[in-house]
Amino acid sequence: MPQSLARNVVHLIFSTKNRTPLLVPELRAGIFPYMSGILSNIDCPAIEIGGVADHIHILFLLSKNLKLTRAVEEVKRSSSIWAKDHGAPHFYWQAGYGAFSVSASNEDRVVEYIRRQEEHHAATTFQDEFRKFLKKHRIEWDERYVWD
Repeated sequence: MPQSLARNVVHLIFSTKNRTPLLVPELRAGIFPYMSGILSNIDCPAIEIGGVADHIHILFLLSKNLKLTRAVEEVKRSSSIWAKDHGAPHFYWQAGYGAFSVSASNEDRVVEYIRRQEEHHAATTFQDEFRKFLKKHRIEWDERYVWD
């Protein structure tokens, strides 16, 4: 086949450093569109971005020409700078992240899940949510190295 075709949908999850609740509603209102722009600029269009005070969920299309680590690095680096320039001078993201593949048949469910983060986290912590994702996607982890 002479043409290379790909559609890789990624559900990316990461928290603020030490899960500090710095993503206040006013900051989220600006940083989510900014992150969408970052992703568009690297040919990884965002499908949905959402989160709560201590973490974020991003559903996006990974460019066939870019490594996942590069996309994550760019969105975290640039948005951290933006947050510091827009009222959160001590803003940092955690060092790690979780990235999970999403099938076309589940995209709408993931979009709805991301949109309902406020409701979801009224009863569930970020750590418990993240552990469930790791279990669901059969990823082994060591608690000593997941959190920062």
